[in-house]
Amino acid sequence: MKSKKKDIRALSKAQLRDFFVKNGDKAFRGNQVYEWLWNKSLHTFEAMTNISKETREMLEENFVINHIKVDSMQKSNDGTIKNGIKLHDGLVVESVLIPTEKRTTACVSSQVGCSLDCKFCATARLKRMRNLNPDEIYDQVVVIDKQSRLYHNKKLTNIVFMGMGEPLMNYKNVLKSIEMITSPEGLGMSSKRITVSTSGVPKMIKKMADEEVKFNLAVSLHSAIDEVRTSIMPFNTNFPLKDLKESLEYWYAKTKRAITYEYVVWDGINDRKEDIKALVDFCKYVPCKVNLIEYNPIDDGEFQQASNAAINNYISNLEMHDITVNVRRSRGKDIDAACGQLANKS
Repeated sequence: MKSKKKDIRALSKAQLRDFFVKNGDKAFRGNQVYEWLWNKSLHTFEAMTNISKETREMLEENFVINHIKVDSMQKSNDGTIKNGIKLHDGLVVESVLIPTEKRTTACVSSQVGCSLDCKFCATARLKRMRNLNPDEIYDQVVVIDKQSRLYHNKKLTNIVFMGMGEPLMNYKNVLKSIEMITSPEGLGMSSKRITVSTSGVPKMIKKMADEEVKFNLAVSLHSAIDEVRTSIMPFNTNFPLKDLKESLEYWYAKTKRAITYEYVVWDGINDRKEDIKALVDFCKYVPCKVNLIEYNPIDDGEFQQASNAAINNYISNLEMHDITVNVRRSRGKDIDAACGQLANKS
């Protein structure tokens, strides 16, 4: 049965302080509880050892802590770990720990399912069931940081919002989670180590620029020709490339931070000379780099990885125009943890 009690992590520190004052206690008690909830990531009131038993019981009567649980964990041959994360209402999302020699990265989800309809992505086949709350996003990072320390002997270094969902369709909660992740009262991570990846929602990109966010922006582009992009990402009809271009120019004017374009090359879809030329032209609008991403099939064979020759054509043309390009080899493929594969098969 669903609890009628309020989730205590929905309260700000000021609201917690007010709660204690109204209940005849000192305001600083709110600070103590806030620290247990966020900085120490506690999931029970019982464990708040510097608070009296009576106070803990009062908290228990009034609130719940809706924390996540790792429902399943799969380890890849390359060290990647995929977590099935059970939420308080029984829904499940997935998050991934991606280790390399120099860093460990948390790939976190922002929605259960996805608001968009990219045809090549397994997550897009799940309808959006709901947005994740800030604490549910935050908890994924806490879990992956613990796994990074346990299995790779180093703390988490980077976070990418590239898991399930379109982060900018859960704008408020994503920004709140980043605020807590970067706060000294939370995890104290640097904004420069966080990347929010969007399929391109122009209005929200401008809003982020206006709010002078400090994290990095990546755009899941895949084609710089409207007809091609619409055929693989139908929502492009509503957010065409000219609107996306304008929002990215606005972003750069406001933030002075370069953009990363994520780009998968598919056989017979975007592997022609005109596709390459369109991308090169699109890259001239604002300072950027391109990540060419290895495609990870999602069963039905409609999309196939382009030939090495096609990938090399992209690389040589981009480099000829002084555009930084990296080829990203997928990790965690053997456990369906790679880009575009997160779909809760379990």
